[in-house]
Formats: sequence, structure tokens, C-alpha cells
Amino acid sequence: MIIFPNCKINLGLNILSKREDGFHNVATAFYPVGINDVLEIINHNTRSDLQFSCTGLPVNGNTADNLCVKAYHLLKKDFVQLPAVQMHLHKAIPMGAGLGGGSADGAFTLQLLNTKFQLGISAAQLSDYAAQLGSDCPFFITN
Repeated sequence: MIIFPNCKINLGLNILSKREDGFHNVATAFYPVGINDVLEIINHNTRSDLQFSCTGLPVNGNTADNLCVKAYHLLKKDFVQLPAVQMHLHKAIPMGAGLGGGSADGAFTLQLLNTKFQLGISAAQLSDYAAQLGSDCPFFITN
């Protein structure tokens, strides 16, 4: 199953404070933009729960820190029946530009897993999961 995470722009941004969890409280208005990454998740018969690969624009850092990977493991804690998957992300949204590409990828991963495996998670619950990934992630649940 394939999904196309979109990015967003900030229509004004005021950082209010830093929270104890390391994220920031902000005042802003987000607007969805039609620049998309591509995310594919397929069932995978393997001993490990998740195989992750990425192409397109370079993604720096440890794979374990990728929000798609974190989203899978976040749901796996509450939905132990979630099967092993192979996940591929093709990055087209530039990193570090404030477009929320990584946040979108994490949120869309939650949505795709919910749909593909019929987990029955409501939009409100998905937003709660997304908030655990990052402060702007819930926006991408409903755009």
C-alpha cells in the first residue's frame, strides 16, 4: 500500500516556550502544500518486525530515529498483532526547511498502518499517537 505524505508551510510562527519533553509550544497556522514524499508499506515475512529503506533526498542520522520507524514501534506497543512489514520511504520534501516532511512521514505512517491492518484507531487517537512523535505531527492526521 502506498501513500503520499505532503508537507506544510507555517503562516507565521511564534515559539512560545520549550516544554519538558524537548519540544516547543508554538503559535502558528499550518497550511498543507502539495509537495510529497512517497511511503510504501508491505507485509514482510521476516524475524524482525520492520525493515526500512529510504531513497531520494538524503536523510541524515540513525534509522532508529526516523519518525516512520518510531511510528511503527509506537503502534506495535499497543497493537502486538501488528505484523512484520517492509517500509520504503522516497524523500522529495527537503529536510531542515521547516516544511514538516519528517513529521508528515511519521503521521502518514500511523495512518497507513491503521488502514492497511484495520486497527480501528480513530482520528483523535491517531492525533494522540502523532503528538508522541512531534509537536507538528498531529496536523498531518487531518491536514
